[in-house]
Amino acid sequence: MRENTGRIRFIFFMLVLLVIAGFIVNICVGSVHISLTELRGAFSDTGDEKIRNIIMNIRLPRTIMTFTLGGALAVAGFLLQTYFANPIAGPYILGISSGAKMTVAMVLIFIVGSTGNSSTLLLVLAAFAGALISTFFIIIISSRITNMAALLAAGIMIGYIASAITDFLITFADDADIVNLHGWSQGSFSGSDMNGALWSVGIVSIAFFIVMLLSKDLDALRLGETYAESVGVNIRVCRVLIIVLSSLLSATVTAFAGPVSFIGIAVPFLMREALKSSKPIILIPASFLSGAVFCMFSDLIARTVFAPVEVNISAVTSLFGAPIVIFMIAGRRR
Repeated sequence: MRENTGRIRFIFFMLVLLVIAGFIVNICVGSVHISLTELRGAFSDTGDEKIRNIIMNIRLPRTIMTFTLGGALAVAGFLLQTYFANPIAGPYILGISSGAKMTVAMVLIFIVGSTGNSSTLLLVLAAFAGALISTFFIIIISSRITNMAALLAAGIMIGYIASAITDFLITFADDADIVNLHGWSQGSFSGSDMNGALWSVGIVSIAFFIVMLLSKDLDALRLGETYAESVGVNIRVCRVLIIVLSSLLSATVTAFAGPVSFIGIAVPFLMREALKSSKPIILIPASFLSGAVFCMFSDLIARTVFAPVEVNISAVTSLFGAPIVIFMIAGRRR
């Protein structure tokens, strides 16, 4: 027990260091290199105005977004894996992110494109509605089939349907009115601003706080519904909260950055293996921090490796996340 506690403390310590390193590297590295001295000066009156603008208007908002939304995706994945008792469940695989993408694309094309009026709240609500629709379809299917492979296949098919509708809409959209819609539909943090970063921090912080309050109920639920009911957990309320919170977290990511793949599946699995623990009170913050680290460094690779061309972040997360999922499936099969 003492050895495991030491392991947990060490991993959390390393995650915090990686988060700090991720913030510094993401702000300093890019087409314009920023030294640590210039970084310090940007937060004082002595700094260069050009450097300050780059940091405050471009790189800092983007880094805050990758930190917040990467963590949100990992927590959403953890909640879905708890709900379905399946370590391969996640918002991207189950089609939830695709459903959110579809409804946001509809709003961008039919409302924003025609009226020119847009708001952050409107995009988040649209994504939330799409995520809920996909989630309810998955729940209906899961009540009829218990086979893991069939459930995952059904989720993938829902994702394909939603993505096909989105692609159809984008094909006939007026690109002059809808800026970066195609890039957004593939997953990208380009164009992040401080207003969006603050919105994402506010929404995710509230959702994360509620998830932490649910950690004791989630711990009981993972041991079975019978046990959870015996210790006083309201199963119906708990499951509704899991659906709403996982959908809200997934929707927030999709509204601001488009669909980002594999973080919600791979990160909770890696944390379970690394921490040797299944306790939600430990896994929830660990998943958030590791998801944030994964997303920050994936975005760094996406925007710098082939600069000035920027790769969609889902291409990078898939490159690293897909082998982990394959390993998970192979291990589960054994």
